[in-house]
Amino acid sequence: LRLLPVPVGSLLSSYGWYILLAAVAIYLLVQKISQSLAARPSSQPGAADAAVEPDMVVRRQEALAAARLRMQEELNAQAERYKEKQRQLEEEKRRQKIAMWESMQEGKSYKGNLKLNQQEVESGASTSSAVPKSKPNKKPLRGGG
Repeated sequence: LRLLPVPVGSLLSSYGWYILLAAVAIYLLVQKISQSLAARPSSQPGAADAAVEPDMVVRRQEALAAARLRMQEELNAQAERYKEKQRQLEEEKRRQKIAMWESMQEGKSYKGNLKLNQQEVESGASTSSAVPKSKPNKKPLRGGG
């Protein structure tokens, strides 16, 4: 036992601070783990918990099913609106092609009518969906001279 203090003393003088910091870190880690284990509910619930839990599980599953059904109905409604919009666009294109063909048969310029029809469609769409933006006055890049 007389030889033990010399190596222990030299070990503490060389690595004393590291040993102290490691001991503090291990202590804090053990405290954190014990708190998390205490906060976790036990793996064997009591009789009262067992009676309530199946009801809650069933309610949760029913709520999830109802939410999924609502989301699916919304998605179906959006798909119907999109299909209807696509049908309207196709019908408008078909009308423009018919008008272009008729104007060609009459010998008129079909490009002018096509541009006129597109402007009407765009003006109708822009007035119904958004307010047109006013363009700011821009100065020319080059001087007048």
